[in-house]
Amino acid sequence: MNKNKNLSSSDEFLYKLIEKEEERQENEIELIASENYASMAVLEAMSSVLNNKYSEGYSGKRYYGGNQIIDEVETLAIERLKQLFGAEHVNVQPLSGSPANASVYMAFLEPGDKVLGLKLDHGGHLSHGHGVNFSGRLYDFVQYEVEENGFIDMEKVREIALREKPKMIVAGFSAYSRNLDWKRFKEIADEVGAYTFADIAHIAGLIAGGVLDSPVPYFDVISSTTHKTLRGPRGAFILCKEQFAKQVDRAVFPGMQGGPHDHITAAKAVAFKEALDPEFKIYCQQIIKNAQKMAEEFIKKDYKIISGGTDNHLMVIDLRNKNISGLEAEKVLEKVGISVSRSTIPNDPAPPMRPSGLRIGTPAITTRGFKEEEVLFLVELIDEAIKNKDDDEKLEKIKKQVQDLCQKFPIYKK
Repeated sequence: MNKNKNLSSSDEFLYKLIEKEEERQENEIELIASENYASMAVLEAMSSVLNNKYSEGYSGKRYYGGNQIIDEVETLAIERLKQLFGAEHVNVQPLSGSPANASVYMAFLEPGDKVLGLKLDHGGHLSHGHGVNFSGRLYDFVQYEVEENGFIDMEKVREIALREKPKMIVAGFSAYSRNLDWKRFKEIADEVGAYTFADIAHIAGLIAGGVLDSPVPYFDVISSTTHKTLRGPRGAFILCKEQFAKQVDRAVFPGMQGGPHDHITAAKAVAFKEALDPEFKIYCQQIIKNAQKMAEEFIKKDYKIISGGTDNHLMVIDLRNKNISGLEAEKVLEKVGISVSRSTIPNDPAPPMRPSGLRIGTPAITTRGFKEEEVLFLVELIDEAIKNKDDDEKLEKIKKQVQDLCQKFPIYKK
């Protein structure tokens, strides 16, 4: 990557920390399902002079002067996002995923309204109604779950919806490895008179790449982050039907936020342009090929994958038959230079900070250029590390193998 001479001279200590993190990323393998590597073009847009502007409001309707060019930047991001998802209306200002979700709730609900969402330890997200989160504290959430086989049973979702009569149904996840039946969710919502809200934070890139089904034709409102499978900056957006445009925009600003981060809006525009390239579809196809090959190989090695496989970029591994917790496995793999995230499993008997599972994803390694051959080798390394969790000498050898593999697939070409 390009070195920032101004930073190195003005704050050498921080500069060296950034260099260390760059070195860590280059020499370690990223398997956290919610992480990816943004392109140099995206990173350059984020570090641009657009950071210096304040732009409360929307294009042509700002509360500050001097926003003529910012209006063009935001309009460009909007048009590219509309094209990417075929959406009627989009808002590119949300700063992150949870604030985007908060804006959606504010746009459609009143505090205390009933909402139906996927339970956290069954693959949902904190902002889908967990009691410690604003969503669970402000709204009356009821939850659906996955079945014993790891799949969502849509008839069970319907039964809960008919019984509870929610004002909104949330479909989306942070740790569910199967395609969602958006049309069926919509049919259930129509039956009980509920709004439909899709949180596609994890799979937005895969939907944009055409390898997973899209909720856009069916759902009232959709939120997403931009930094996961979309490979953009850390930010978010909201899509909605035109009839809800005004209430969504008002909920984002002035409802939840003040001024947008214009440098991030520009970086989003770059990422949307990259996702419109035909090569992005090939990338998304490889993400799923890698994930499915990884799940197959883990199963061959007697690891239990929740739902028995994956349709998307991630999987959750139940480690109980391996006599190691998700936390222990995370720490062991960190020692050898492989980043994963501990995860609860459905009806997990273990506490959340020491859960029984691991969540693993393939977007970042696919960005590096890993294909099936590398995935097979990587599963072998993970298995060896877990088997030899107390053998420091063996773990050091595995770490060297990880570094050798990383050197063959640099993130940023020098």
